[in-house]
Amino acid sequence: MNVLMIGAECTPFIKTGGLADVLGSLPHELHGQGADVRVVLPKYEDMDEKWKSKLTHVDELHVQLGWRNQYAGIEYIEYEGIPIYFIDNEYYFKRSNLYGYDDEAERFVFFNRAVMEMITQLEWKPDVLHCHDWQSGLIPVFLHTHYKELEKFQGIKTVFTIHNLKYQGTFPQSVLHDLMDLDEGMMTEEGLEFFGGINFMKGALNYADFITTVSETYATEIQTPYYGENLDGVLRKRSNQFLGIVNGINDKDYNPMKDDTLHFPYRSSLKKKQQNKMWLQEQLGLPVRKDVPMIGIVSRLVEQKGFDLIGRVIDEVLYHEDIQIVLLGTGEYQYEQMLQWAQERHPEKMSTNITFSEPFSRQIYAASDFFLMPSRFEPCGIGQLIALRYLSVPIVRETGGLKDTVSPFVESTGEGTGFTFANYNAHDMLFTIRKALDTYHDKNSWKMIIKNIGKSQFSWRDSAHQYMDHYQSMLLKSGG
Repeated sequence: MNVLMIGAECTPFIKTGGLADVLGSLPHELHGQGADVRVVLPKYEDMDEKWKSKLTHVDELHVQLGWRNQYAGIEYIEYEGIPIYFIDNEYYFKRSNLYGYDDEAERFVFFNRAVMEMITQLEWKPDVLHCHDWQSGLIPVFLHTHYKELEKFQGIKTVFTIHNLKYQGTFPQSVLHDLMDLDEGMMTEEGLEFFGGINFMKGALNYADFITTVSETYATEIQTPYYGENLDGVLRKRSNQFLGIVNGINDKDYNPMKDDTLHFPYRSSLKKKQQNKMWLQEQLGLPVRKDVPMIGIVSRLVEQKGFDLIGRVIDEVLYHEDIQIVLLGTGEYQYEQMLQWAQERHPEKMSTNITFSEPFSRQIYAASDFFLMPSRFEPCGIGQLIALRYLSVPIVRETGGLKDTVSPFVESTGEGTGFTFANYNAHDMLFTIRKALDTYHDKNSWKMIIKNIGKSQFSWRDSAHQYMDHYQSMLLKSGG
């Protein structure tokens, strides 16, 4: 089983979000289950020099984009047994940010064509091209157009994974001919057409052999108009080739017993977890109290993550409850200001940190008693999985991967791993926070929920096994 993973970011090389964590972890688990997995990425300027210095130049190609003939260098590193290829072109990728440029269509059409050209030159042939999000969404399209007659591509199957349906890669129709060398025949419901323009993700959904997304509930949600971002009809049409497979986390990396960012490593000791809390309180200038419940928030500060709900009730929570809230993240200006003002009004209860630091985030997971994640929608979510690993009890809205990974605590049975609410409503969230605080002060109930969390498992093992099953099923159906 030869699998080529194609995406725009991957830990430890370059990261802006959860996609990087998936590409950094899933290939290792698939490799452990017997697959020959390789990864291909753009070579970005923002990559750390320690990785750039280890890359080996293995090939160079020329990629046709309409009238343009562009250079593509192929560079290589083997990382923990996984071969990683990088597509090098300074014009497209030697920039200060990964995304957000006016020529985004050209950059990623180039990346997709360069990947296909690279495959033609490799001695190794993939059985499966596993594409992640819109930045690699043209791979299935090109496989069925420009490359369908080439012998090297015969029998290759494609899987496309939706990490967040909101970001689709939508561009003017002119991109079809000017960059992709495709004609107006692709401007159909079964092609790339999308409200008069084109949509990279829609192309992938129409042409991929199999589609996945990152949790079972999200797979169901995005087939409805409310969550479907105008692609729900395409997904319903492909429902027999569409599956939700929940993401995992790298449980070796996220391990509070071996995490060198923590001053007090622990496995299941609440006493040591309290020591982490008191250490963080001292660092942040909060009152040092082991008995006060601490809520951690590590997040992008955007509406999707529920910050409009938090804004409606944060003063009420901080004024009436004996609590501390520690927040880490950056995002929209309105939410940054709202949270900074909350700290100014309640400096002994709120620590707002408008930045991001991986070590600091882990210290918050380790110190906090609760982890708040009231998302409007959440394809999978990684924060709640890390929180569970660090024995921080999630408080989440029942949507997407949050619903699939956090089970509500029921005091009468002692079952459950967190606290949940269904409606996207600020006072439902407030009621749930207060229920969680009551449980914190009930020692027997608190011990039960911590014990339950200690048994929860969200490694990549089971998810990788599901991917392997579907790879094999696709190949068997085609006689591969």
